[in-house]
Amino acid sequence: MIGAAAYSAGLMSQSFWFLEFKRAVRLRQEGLDYDEIKKKCVEENLFGAAKEYRALRMAGYIITRIKTMDDTLVELFCSSDLATQKLINLITILRTDRLFFEFVYEVYREKVILGMEFMEDTDVNVFFTRKETQSELIYRWKESTKKHLRSCYLNFMTDANLLTVIEKKKTISPPILDVALERYLKSVDEEVMIKALTGVN
Repeated sequence: MIGAAAYSAGLMSQSFWFLEFKRAVRLRQEGLDYDEIKKKCVEENLFGAAKEYRALRMAGYIITRIKTMDDTLVELFCSSDLATQKLINLITILRTDRLFFEFVYEVYREKVILGMEFMEDTDVNVFFTRKETQSELIYRWKESTKKHLRSCYLNFMTDANLLTVIEKKKTISPPILDVALERYLKSVDEEVMIKALTGVN
């Protein structure tokens, strides 16, 4: 299922964490269960966290992402190139965050379809204003929360190469999906994810 059922501001506490995610997925591929992965990440400080509580939080968030992956996607991740691995990390984040998925699907995809070159801060602002009218929860969020999420969304999309920042302009750069990843997403009935990332109709 794409996007958690309820809206959440949980991404505020997270980063893209690609290298950390990659290490944890490798452990999953080696057969470790989630508790073992968390223990190893914390005890061996695989994420280079300054404090143990920080390592625990990072491990918790990253394991939540990995729990959205079946064995096929784990194997696909481990055998893919860097660009595809970053997209798979993004996909696991989109699977766990409904609002972020809706942003990519409703704003990014639309701009790709319309052939627009840049993502503007106003695009994110308009999205949040629209969501405030649809959700009492989002309406009640502090402005600082929404500002932080706006920044997170754009940073995550830049880290996954959906946006390329050149001279402070966020240029839209939709990916060409690896054939194996596209085939996988279709096999698990996630054509909607393909549309969100690439802008195809």
